[in-house]
Amino acid sequence: MLGFNIDKTQEDVMNRLHGDKVIWVIILFLSLISIALIYSSSSSLAFKEHTTNFSFLIKQLKFVALGIVALYICYKIPLRWYRYLATPALIVSILLLALVPIIGQELNGAKRWLNFGGVTFQPTELAKITIVLYLAKTLETSSLESFGEFFIKVLIPVGIVCILIMMGSVSTALFVGILCLLILFIGGVKGSHLIKTLGLAGGALILIFMLHLSFGIFPRMDTATSRIKRFFKSEEVNQNTMTAEQKQAKADETFQADMAKIAISSAPILGKGPGKSTQRYVLPHPYSDYIYTIIVEEYGILGGSFVLMLYLWFLYRCIMLMKTCKTVFSSITVGGLGLLITIQALLHILVNVGILPVTGHTLPLVSLGGTSLIILSCAFGIVLAVSRTKESSTGAATQTGMPDATGAGVSAAVPAGKGNSVAGGGNEQ
Repeated sequence: MLGFNIDKTQEDVMNRLHGDKVIWVIILFLSLISIALIYSSSSSLAFKEHTTNFSFLIKQLKFVALGIVALYICYKIPLRWYRYLATPALIVSILLLALVPIIGQELNGAKRWLNFGGVTFQPTELAKITIVLYLAKTLETSSLESFGEFFIKVLIPVGIVCILIMMGSVSTALFVGILCLLILFIGGVKGSHLIKTLGLAGGALILIFMLHLSFGIFPRMDTATSRIKRFFKSEEVNQNTMTAEQKQAKADETFQADMAKIAISSAPILGKGPGKSTQRYVLPHPYSDYIYTIIVEEYGILGGSFVLMLYLWFLYRCIMLMKTCKTVFSSITVGGLGLLITIQALLHILVNVGILPVTGHTLPLVSLGGTSLIILSCAFGIVLAVSRTKESSTGAATQTGMPDATGAGVSAAVPAGKGNSVAGGGNEQ
């Protein structure tokens, strides 16, 4: 009887959660993985702060719970609100980014955080989502036929966001720039506009680098260039001609990458077992920037592959959802947020396995929580909001005998400015 009641309760919960059930399951898996991994990987941090792993487990549970609440709120918000708020939200994000160099807090050598009322957060995380919503709205409401219109409505806002982000993180600015290019390509923007954009972006990077050399206005530029140089540096150095200080300095330069390689190479196929990783004690930030390394060390290649599959599966579901959307805004929003989450996860994974230089990107919904986990949870919630709306629209069409809404989808490459916006109702797609 008890088992029957539990099964019935679980069934009732799933029935109340409309939208793509697969995405709900993926979120559940990532949250459970996060809780298990944070408890294991926070040993070094607990030692530094003279506390225990259990305190970080409780902290992560709180952030996961807050993330789920934020996700559910965004999931219930009507899509028309996201369209109306897209531009104001981007303006707020730009203002917050502009405040970072002035009153921002510096942590781990980077000034990326703002503190309002005791709440510390990274405006960059908010800007990632708002720029996607802004581009989705712009692609729906503007034809962007002329390059002048494209320059004013797209390149100027995107350029401002990327430049402000670059003040605190060069890799994140490049990530956002590439993400925007992919969204514009998916949105069907003219190829000539994109080619000119690439040329302007290249020229802007050269100009920024020259300004930094002259005035030092981009403090993270040196960090980014040094990381790239270390990653591609291949010449052999004679250890016998180096002093002890030089040897230590050279070892410190590649310490993070070296420890990650040791952790991954020492892990058997099934891993060392939950809580049995050894590199968590010496690897910098194993609970955030290098949490995928701990996943592979404790759960092996199979565990690492499973986590990678979850993100790729999420992207696949977003692509399928895009094809059933009836408006450009919904389609681009789902595709843009799907790319945002998946590319960030892939960047984290590729850095952890030594394929890319260190970037400092966290693993979405898995790394040690904070406002970044809550904001990324909002991104998942917006995707589910589109899925929920599509589902309710399909149900309404079925009840009235109208054709299924999914039968009139848009292709992955949506012509800019030619979408149909159902301005008012809850059945908007």
